Amino acid sequence: MSGNATYRHSNTAILSVCAVEAPIAVTSAAFDQRLSQTYERVGLRSGMLEELAGVRERRWWPTDVSFTDAAAMAGAKALAEAGVDPSQVGLMINSSVSRAYLEPSSAVAVHHQLGLPTSCMNFDLANACLGFVNGIQLAGTMIDAGQADYALIVDAEGSRHTQEVTLDRLAADDATAEDVRSQFATLTLGSGAAAMVLGRADRHPEGHRVVGGVSRAGTEHHDLCVGNLDRMRTDTKQLFIAGLALALDTWEDATQDFSWIDADCFIAHQTSLVHIRALCAALGVDQARFPLTLPTYGNMGPAAVPFTLATQVDALQTGDQVVLIGIGSGLNTSFAEITW
Repeated sequence: MSGNATYRHSNTAILSVCAVEAPIAVTSAAFDQRLSQTYERVGLRSGMLEELAGVRERRWWPTDVSFTDAAAMAGAKALAEAGVDPSQVGLMINSSVSRAYLEPSSAVAVHHQLGLPTSCMNFDLANACLGFVNGIQLAGTMIDAGQADYALIVDAEGSRHTQEVTLDRLAADDATAEDVRSQFATLTLGSGAAAMVLGRADRHPEGHRVVGGVSRAGTEHHDLCVGNLDRMRTDTKQLFIAGLALALDTWEDATQDFSWIDADCFIAHQTSLVHIRALCAALGVDQARFPLTLPTYGNMGPAAVPFTLATQVDALQTGDQVVLIGIGSGLNTSFAEITW
């Protein structure tokens, strides 16, 4: 492996990580009811979202809550929990896939809402479902280099519009079985927000050290999942096969520098229960060490890893080895180790 694929941090610690739930629960049963006539007409059965993907429900934001509103809510919560004043933040990264427009960056609206200082560098970091984990590496690199004392990473995803237009499209009289299959993954998405504050470990011995990690690219698979706010098409079978293979290659690469097989907790991006079970079986890791948010929150994209980590904060013990497993369409992977 090349040197930049594996990294280690020397002075970076997580000071807080938090989740903000979107308030409107929408069940898979409600989606099935919406598509019942299409299922009957094209010879498909209802219940696949829950049986195959493991998604019982997902969340939506109210129509008056924007992606940047949700990201700012998470950011404000994370700063408060870390005890860090906005004036101290030197870097803010927004890793959201969801965005209302191409420019300016969504980060500028979050920066403004949080009242961050003019000296705070801010930008979007987009890499499908991998953006937040990439953000941890980038923020840690700047903290280690002395370019920032505190960094804030935010992410907010919203599936409401995408799922509403997809349901309308699939409920139309001309929708085919192939249309349903290629847009099936869209209906597993969920809404939510998360944020993390990182700082210098030498100033915060109570923080959770970011040890380092490894990444790998499989960009020959860049066309397997392509989407925007109105439509997402996915070759679910091939994405499953290629994503699992790339994750296993990344794991094998990591064994040269890290020992993760006995880690206390694995926080993974979650696309389906089938995928999680296959990953656990291939790695030889007990699924009980993979906490899940997918069944009740859906696939929250890059928010999934920090959101799931936030749900485990009260259960983790000092010294626990935590491994973040990020897999993103494209394909890219990035795994990271944290000493809690």
